[in-house]
Amino acid sequence: MGSLFPPRSLPSTVRPLPAARRRPPEHRHAPLAVPSSSSHHVRLPPPSSSRGELRLSQTDLARACTPASRRAVLRPRTAPPDADAAAALMVARAEAGDFARAQSIWAQLLLSSAAPCLTAAAPRLLPPYARVGRYDEVLLAARELSARDPAAARDLYPLAVSCLGAAGELALMEDAVQEMSRVDSATGNAFVRHYAASGTVPEMEAAVGRLKKSGLLISVDAIRAVASAYIAHRKYYKLGEFVRGVGLGRRDAGNLLWNLYLLSFAANFKMKSLQRAFLEMSAAGYRPDLTTFNIRAAAFSKMCMFWDLHFTAEHMRRDGVAPDLVTHGCFVDAYMERRLARNISVAFRRLDGAAEPVVATDGVVFEAFGKGGFHATSEALLEAAGGQRRWTYYDLLGVYLRKQHRRNQIFWNY
Repeated sequence: MGSLFPPRSLPSTVRPLPAARRRPPEHRHAPLAVPSSSSHHVRLPPPSSSRGELRLSQTDLARACTPASRRAVLRPRTAPPDADAAAALMVARAEAGDFARAQSIWAQLLLSSAAPCLTAAAPRLLPPYARVGRYDEVLLAARELSARDPAAARDLYPLAVSCLGAAGELALMEDAVQEMSRVDSATGNAFVRHYAASGTVPEMEAAVGRLKKSGLLISVDAIRAVASAYIAHRKYYKLGEFVRGVGLGRRDAGNLLWNLYLLSFAANFKMKSLQRAFLEMSAAGYRPDLTTFNIRAAAFSKMCMFWDLHFTAEHMRRDGVAPDLVTHGCFVDAYMERRLARNISVAFRRLDGAAEPVVATDGVVFEAFGKGGFHATSEALLEAAGGQRRWTYYDLLGVYLRKQHRRNQIFWNY
């Protein structure tokens, strides 16, 4: 057999190794001659079948040497747990106060192949945690799911912002917004709404400023939330500034912005500014609706401006706007304030007092002015009646006048 190196003489102290045992003929391979001036030869590797047999024999030997107690028992792989059933079980455990079991189910879902389905179940998982006060775990769940599936962060973080903001946890909501890669319009407007509901006026104004800087358009719901916050704090001048900053020419909000602009003057009883704003609204091409007329009627009723009240009723009839219970209440309260109850029937003839009572005015008017005596009494009466009979404004007026008459009577009990 050829060698890659020439033979070398061994020292006298070293004995040569015994000759190698001759292999069987079937394992002998012919040498491969290298075509060149070199006379060396290279032996081919043994066939793959022989190596496979050797590997199999070693595996069998290792398995035989392993104790029976340490051998792995092959079990059939079970299907991943159903995400819907697991989510329902987790919600039930969380609402029952068994948060350890809920966390165990959460970990099993998160580390299993059902983790992608957990994103779809998150809208049912996070609100129960927020309801029972586990606010930190709401944000932690969004982080864990986003780390498991980065594409799910687009849906998880807005949900976490809504849950935390609705609970009034503004600091955690701020953390969730900071961790978002991009804030969309829905999340930005939810951010403003929650600050308007639970934050201070400066915090709310800062949130509105951040929304404007991001280039997002403030939604109608966010406008209502900010307006309610200003009204609750009696910041009517800032309400007018906010509405002008949003833009009175926005057509997607309808008459809401103009009505809020009128309300900012009417609630402060700035009657000249109210009249000027009403004329600007008409000049801008906006048609007054029922809420617009009732904002003016409420201010006129508080000031007992009867001529303006009757002019408002005439304007409503000319524009085809049907008065509601709020409009009738403005007239009744003004006349009762001046002790002119006998003249109310004249106003009711102009207001169609034979119609059925309805309330179609925007609730923002009640936030600023409250409900008048006739309005509150009539609503309580209609609720107590339960629709068992047909009522008209004349019927409600008769009940209200009798009630006021009994209030003014003095009974002496001896």
